Amino acid sequence: MSKTNKEYLRAGAALVDITPLVGTHLSGSGCGEHRPAQSVLDPLFAKAIVFESGGQRTCIVTLDVTIVTGDYTNKIRSCISAKTGVALEAIMVHATQTHSAPSIGYFMLDPDFPLETTPDSEYLRGAESAYADFATEAAVLAAIEAWGNLQPVRIGLGRGILGDLAFNRRGVLRNGTITMPKPHGRENQPFGIRELCYLEGPIDPEVGVFCVQDMDMKPLAFLLHYTCHPVNVFGHAETYRMVSSDWPGAWTQEIQRIYGKDTVPLVINGCYGNINPWHPFDPDFRPDHRRMGHKLAEMSERIVGNMTFTNSAMLDWRLENVALPYRDIPSARLREVEEILKKNPYPPREETGEVDPRWFRAASTRSVELCRGREPDFLYEIQVFRVGDLAIVGLPGEPFVEGQLEIKTNSESPYIFVAHLTSHYVGYLPTRGAYVRGGHEANKDVTYWAKLAPGSLEIVVGSARGLLKDIFT
Repeated sequence: MSKTNKEYLRAGAALVDITPLVGTHLSGSGCGEHRPAQSVLDPLFAKAIVFESGGQRTCIVTLDVTIVTGDYTNKIRSCISAKTGVALEAIMVHATQTHSAPSIGYFMLDPDFPLETTPDSEYLRGAESAYADFATEAAVLAAIEAWGNLQPVRIGLGRGILGDLAFNRRGVLRNGTITMPKPHGRENQPFGIRELCYLEGPIDPEVGVFCVQDMDMKPLAFLLHYTCHPVNVFGHAETYRMVSSDWPGAWTQEIQRIYGKDTVPLVINGCYGNINPWHPFDPDFRPDHRRMGHKLAEMSERIVGNMTFTNSAMLDWRLENVALPYRDIPSARLREVEEILKKNPYPPREETGEVDPRWFRAASTRSVELCRGREPDFLYEIQVFRVGDLAIVGLPGEPFVEGQLEIKTNSESPYIFVAHLTSHYVGYLPTRGAYVRGGHEANKDVTYWAKLAPGSLEIVVGSARGLLKDIFT
């Protein structure tokens, strides 16, 4: 636990390019598909901001990657702490989860899963170590530069609402099962998805803006908050193998166009485990990350124009680990997995050269067993930072948006930016009701990305609310 301070605030920010080389594996496809980068649509960045008040410091690092795992987060934290003096627990590492980027660390299979790591098979674990090492060094460099840029600042906070950019992606069909409305095939559905009855849950339409100015009122950095999967570019067949930071990058570029290229905008992406930018009802919808970024920037500019600023802010933080239970794997599934992996100890390839998806899902289920064997309960890290009236809540994995909304409702903090996919890989945290219907996020096979038991989201929400109450009262 930190000391609490309400003194004049200093801050510094920086960014470093982490755009991958051609041929680097792009994560986010799932089921072992190899997706080497063919061209760059938008650059990727590691960004950092450091706050200081009364000798205490916090640091937030955001990465335009799909996933960052615990081992690499530990490296990033250790190096930043050694170079800047920021306490390990006061460093938050957040992946925006653009699906058109690589990952930092293996996440598709458990580290203990027996798979020989070669140049031809490393991607099956979800990432390539060469890129992960490169991006890690860049993340540390960004934080060191941010620390070196510390100066007195003024801060302002505001929010707006945009309800037409993100959509709950769990559509309930007439037979009660779940579908994920996708942009592919819309040309064959001129009347829309006619078997779609309704969407299972809500969205969070809030656009949050935290503006950091120097003492001459020039914007130095922004924390920008919205809640949606960055899968616009991923959702286009023609851009599927292009590198892109998707809507978070487009938002960043628009903010820099408005306020200057030296401004460092960090996007804090919220709990979007069940939220996509793909309109579920419009048969003519086409994903467009630049349109989305433009609308978010337009709203941001209006919010900034209505802000009041202060150079005094309380700086504080908390970190807590909570134990979450695993799902039970049905005995029939365990027998099926054993049969598949015994017959094929090495991943079998189809005619296309891709790994058989049945084998990969079996390996994913086995990975859950390995994870449980190593730690009977899953240790889940929750971080809460306070900068004045703003709370930044770091939640690993992909919690459903309902959890974020519960954290925000009746909170002691007037402004809350929830950052999901912080610190280590977890998979999805659905609501209790979502498990009944299944779907990708709560599939019956119990895969590595859907391994936590019903009630896990509710445990996380309760702990986060407790930390917020502690830090704001």
